[in-house]
Amino acid sequence: MQSLCRAPARHSRAPAALLFLLLVLPFLSGCGFNTIPTQEEQAKAAWSEVLNQYQRRADLIPNLVETVKGYAQQEREVLQSVVEARAKATQVQVSVDSLADPEKFRAFQESQAELSGALGRLLAVVENYPDLKSSQNFLALQAQLEGTENRIAVARRDYIEAVRVYNTSLRTFPTMLWAKFWFTDAKPFETFTIPAEKMDTPKVDFG
Repeated sequence: MQSLCRAPARHSRAPAALLFLLLVLPFLSGCGFNTIPTQEEQAKAAWSEVLNQYQRRADLIPNLVETVKGYAQQEREVLQSVVEARAKATQVQVSVDSLADPEKFRAFQESQAELSGALGRLLAVVENYPDLKSSQNFLALQAQLEGTENRIAVARRDYIEAVRVYNTSLRTFPTMLWAKFWFTDAKPFETFTIPAEKMDTPKVDFG
């Protein structure tokens, strides 16, 4: 008999809880409750674009190497360094779920910097081969590579800014309170730290 009397009391709490949520949600939103997850997703989206552009560059390299090889087979060492750097760069990946891992991120940016350096050396060699420089196939690849390097620079810049905004939210009031008491799994993301001079894009203008 007592259990029958208590049942309606439990059931009646549901509308009260729903009403409480409806009243509190606008307050939570106004206090920045959504800020951390929103900025986290924006940083992840920016990173996905970085990966897309680096992959685009990697996809261009085999054709570039083959084209250069057709005119400059004697540059075997330079060509091989590009192939090896590309293989390493494509093996070292950082998913959006690993952006808080400093070791993985460091390995990624170092491998991409090595590939940039190898490409730079290859493109410098091209200066010695006028026929190669005037090849229509090479000119098309040159234009694609130049465009890709520009996209990489833009994507990297956008990611750095997105991470700056997100990481700042984790350390500043009032959003830091949500990070401490609600979004406890939110961690600062890593960003590019290699000196700018080492991240310079390869020069691909042979005009």
